[in-house]
Amino acid sequence: RIDEGSPMVDARLPDGSRVNATLPPVTIDGPTLSIRRFGRRRLRRDDLMELGMFSPAMRELMEWVVRGRKNILISGGTGSGKSTFLGAIAEAIPNHERIVTIEDAAELILDQEHVVRMETRPPNVEGLGRIAARDLVINALRMRPDRIIVGEVRGGEALDMLQAMNTGHDGSLTTIHANSPRDALSRLETMVLMAGLDLPSRAIREQIVSAIQLVVHIRRCEDGVRRVQSLAEITGMEGDTPQLQEVFVFRSRGRQGKRLAGEFVATGIVPRVVEQMRAESFDVPMSLFQPGA
Repeated sequence: RIDEGSPMVDARLPDGSRVNATLPPVTIDGPTLSIRRFGRRRLRRDDLMELGMFSPAMRELMEWVVRGRKNILISGGTGSGKSTFLGAIAEAIPNHERIVTIEDAAELILDQEHVVRMETRPPNVEGLGRIAARDLVINALRMRPDRIIVGEVRGGEALDMLQAMNTGHDGSLTTIHANSPRDALSRLETMVLMAGLDLPSRAIREQIVSAIQLVVHIRRCEDGVRRVQSLAEITGMEGDTPQLQEVFVFRSRGRQGKRLAGEFVATGIVPRVVEQMRAESFDVPMSLFQPGA
């Protein structure tokens, strides 16, 4: 429904495209209709690598950590490619696992056999019937999921997501709007507070450090190419501050014509999660972390 009493609406078309419509007085100069269409072909890991989003070594590491059931937070700005990256790395989840996805607008399409897709619902014209992401995360915990994927954390559901990650739902994935890996952790802390519980900041940070192993930060660069700027591991707390160490970074050398020149560089640091995985018989190649890999 869209009318003067409810001048904004979001909807989904049969082909999965998202529609947003507005009417005056919300849009002063007249009605608007925005349609967000998705490509006919899904972008997979090979496609994203060829487009310059990450290097072969970064791709291989992400496949290992997804299979190894590590929790990953993907950060970036609007239009940076977070959701596309999320869908691509989720392909590495084993086919037999039960996956529950939670989104404001269902966009993720996974090929695994046991996928339950859930979507939030806005209130009706009487202001009733709203189903928030937090409600769905809580409900997902009752569905015996092997993994929970939250398309994007925006509010109090961050607390429930962290608690799920900390109570046996390893290998969960989510995205967040942020300008850097450290900003992502700060924003996540703010969203936990939106749950309405009076939790000390240190307790929240300890939950974040305990729950999330890797932060992947993506940026849409000046040349229009979406690149992973940083792949960092959360290593623990120093005082009251969560500590990050970068495993891969993108180093720019400036423009060469229309394209940004640069390369993805391994910092030489071997993540602790990789050492844990190797102890669990995951044969992660150490050559991935050699500078120049």
